[in-house]
Amino acid sequence: MAKKVSGAEAFIECLYKENVEVIFGIPGGSLLPIHDELYDSSIRHILVRHEQCAAHMADGYARATGRTGVCMATSGPGATNLVTGIANAYMDSVPMVAFTGQVPTSMIGNDAFQEADITGITLPITKINYLIKDANDLPRTIKEAFYIASTGRPGPVLVDIPKDVQTAEIEFEYPKTFELRGYKPTIEGHPLQIKRAIKAIMDAERPIVYAGGGVIISNASEELRALAELALAPVTTTLLGKGAFPESHPLSLGMVGMHGTKYANYAMTETDLIIAVGARFDDRVTGKLDAFAPNAKVIHIDIDPAEISKSVSVSIPIVGDAKSVLKELIKGLIGASRTEWLKKIEEWKKEFPLRYDRSGKTLKPQFIIEQIHEVCPDAIITTEVGQCQMWAAQYFKYTKPRSFISSGGLGTMGYGFPAAIGAKVGCPDKTVIDIAGDGSFQMTCQELATAVLNDIPVTVAILNNGFLGMVRQWQELFYDKRYAATYLGTSPDFTKLAEAYGALGIEVVKPSEVKSAIEEAVTSDKPAVIDFKIDPEENVLPMVPAGAAINEIIDYEG
Repeated sequence: MAKKVSGAEAFIECLYKENVEVIFGIPGGSLLPIHDELYDSSIRHILVRHEQCAAHMADGYARATGRTGVCMATSGPGATNLVTGIANAYMDSVPMVAFTGQVPTSMIGNDAFQEADITGITLPITKINYLIKDANDLPRTIKEAFYIASTGRPGPVLVDIPKDVQTAEIEFEYPKTFELRGYKPTIEGHPLQIKRAIKAIMDAERPIVYAGGGVIISNASEELRALAELALAPVTTTLLGKGAFPESHPLSLGMVGMHGTKYANYAMTETDLIIAVGARFDDRVTGKLDAFAPNAKVIHIDIDPAEISKSVSVSIPIVGDAKSVLKELIKGLIGASRTEWLKKIEEWKKEFPLRYDRSGKTLKPQFIIEQIHEVCPDAIITTEVGQCQMWAAQYFKYTKPRSFISSGGLGTMGYGFPAAIGAKVGCPDKTVIDIAGDGSFQMTCQELATAVLNDIPVTVAILNNGFLGMVRQWQELFYDKRYAATYLGTSPDFTKLAEAYGALGIEVVKPSEVKSAIEEAVTSDKPAVIDFKIDPEENVLPMVPAGAAINEIIDYEG
């Protein structure tokens, strides 16, 4: 006979069954029964300073480890504060389960204190969400939540648990199996489509592999490399695909799109076949759609059928898991010869490398990223959003999956620091560095308290230019340098801020100080903040203006 437990006890037992090790969150009145049970459990609860950061930490944990991240917040404002983090995870296909407390079921709909319709609010930004009204439904619901979050195209699931559900008694039994009608992700690619794709690859003269975050999610990096080497097809990635293919490889083109390499954009424009794997042809990649890859057939491999032909017309669609489909493609391919195509790409690489002023007269952000790579080539890099994000994407050479963690689709400022904390919790033996801007870091810098008090030694490298840098860059290039509402000034003193929280604070103003500062920070036994005072008007280049074709590029001319 099943044992009788409270809903809160059942909740903890469910988390044990799902092998949950850590929850990021903040308690509140509607969650007191669960937090009282957590007190005696072996599950680590990390108390954050803002619920948005709990979601970002769960997100960073999930991306770094491949496991489902878990966050929790109380009803009302606690739940609504999770929304940005949930939306971020939804846009970037991150497996996450968010638990929220709710007012008692008898009070729902009465505008009770700290009541919010969080299932209604999050309906468009979750794979599914649940409001549990009967405590007997709790085990099955939690099992479904973790299954849905982590399978198919991963994403966040929210479970809303009223306070009386947490206190009600039930006979606990965790379901071993269950059937979800209508939810059956396609894993295996269609054999006929795979045959068509193999023929198209062998017939192409100028193929290019376009790899996205789906390659990393499906752990398909080895298969991607094998495909590229067999087909002799150069590989370009999306922002979230960085690390899916080693950027030290001769076939690597780096990132494509608005701030991609010139040679990746030229190759994408000249190709006759795009082999898209786990990428969604977003607007930052394609630029002007009617000028994108005008001579190319498109093979599109994606587990989500809704992404096929959503923005770019696809010649050979293959719905399925990237790893499974790539394995089948590899079986059918034989070695190819692409002498002229590879020669052309090598010429582009020599003619159009990434460039910046290396005179050393001012502290350049690109130089800082290169120095971080030199000191910590195997670090997990998280980023904030804006110029710091793009410099981190361009100048750190990623060779392994799950080593670059950034907010892609939603572009969430303040994401990188809490994501770094989550990544470090999931990978405690790894060096984790958040490459930040002074604007983004100030959105979530209160989590220094979380990092210090929980002994989570991450490093924050602030590329401090005193501006909301990417917006300032657009104002410089397209709005006659009318810097409206983008100057941040010189406050705060980040080294003193770090020290106030009990972290290490370092200020750097000269290129000669960069390497030693990085070495000091990453070997510290506590969180560290390095305030790099960079050239305030340095721009991220190359750049494709909004609405332009991706081969219409503004570049450095120094």
